[in-house]
Amino acid sequence: MAATLPVIALTAGEPAGVGPDLCIALAQHALPCHLTVLGDADVLRARAAQLGVEVELVTDDAIPPHRPGALHVRHIPVAAPVTPGTLDPGNSAHVLALLDVALEGCMRGAYHAMVTAPVHKGVINDAGFAFTGHTEYLADHSGTPRVVMMLAGGGLRVALATTHLPLREVADAITPALLAEVLRILDADLRDKFGIARPRILVAGLNPHAGESGHLGREEIDVIEPTLARLRDAGMDLVGPLPADTLFSRIRVEPCDAVLTMYHDQGLPVLKYASFGAGVNVTLGLPFIRTSVDHGTALDLAGSGRAETGSLLTAIEVAIEMIRRKGSGFRG
Repeated sequence: MAATLPVIALTAGEPAGVGPDLCIALAQHALPCHLTVLGDADVLRARAAQLGVEVELVTDDAIPPHRPGALHVRHIPVAAPVTPGTLDPGNSAHVLALLDVALEGCMRGAYHAMVTAPVHKGVINDAGFAFTGHTEYLADHSGTPRVVMMLAGGGLRVALATTHLPLREVADAITPALLAEVLRILDADLRDKFGIARPRILVAGLNPHAGESGHLGREEIDVIEPTLARLRDAGMDLVGPLPADTLFSRIRVEPCDAVLTMYHDQGLPVLKYASFGAGVNVTLGLPFIRTSVDHGTALDLAGSGRAETGSLLTAIEVAIEMIRRKGSGFRG
């Protein structure tokens, strides 16, 4: 697809959350792209009125360049009335339909990238759908055997070896095969989608003090160290395994392109603190570009006018930069 500006699909997410608020807020910003919001136009119109924001909703088939004061919407109707702040399982199929439309468009080349507003995992499961998160859903429905969750912000890129797992299952999940696959995807996408010629990756250990030479666990000795050694022999620039409690302070004197942590809460609290609400979730390994906000549905803020747009704006900016780096027909 050749285009002067990239074409980005933005899913509006959980309609009772801050997703519609964030979409409406985009009408106040100039963005160098063609942007279409996948969501219910009536919900967006009602939310704009509640927020006191004047916005022109454009529903033509053609997606025009984004301009302040207007928002292109691909109307995908909700099934049940929407009350800001109040979840309704009846709209869970709608939320998944937004992802399906965005995914289908990315796979056939209609969109250069998809950006996602937050969804609520609990209400989707309450509706009878097995759903653990955007990352896993997009991987499954695109036929991608392995994807990697990476968050970027505050000068950091933090990827995860495991994502939404109970803590007691993490150690068993970290096998040589999984760790090697995750690192290969991370290395490849840093090269391909971020334009880094030879990525330097710092790898955290699993246990306190990276196992303390086996006294606090053997995962470093039995799994992580041998896997890193094999990948180094194959040409990857890997440092570790390092104690997680000192790894991030080490970056101050030893810069790197990304950090790989072993589980969700090992690395993301540091990144979210450093990014001050402007972090971006990037799914690596997919056959298309996907970025997202790094926060949840914030039901208590829906319709209040207090939702922060920083993470969404940064997610769009990162998607545009990734498109430029990848060279997906973009001549910006």
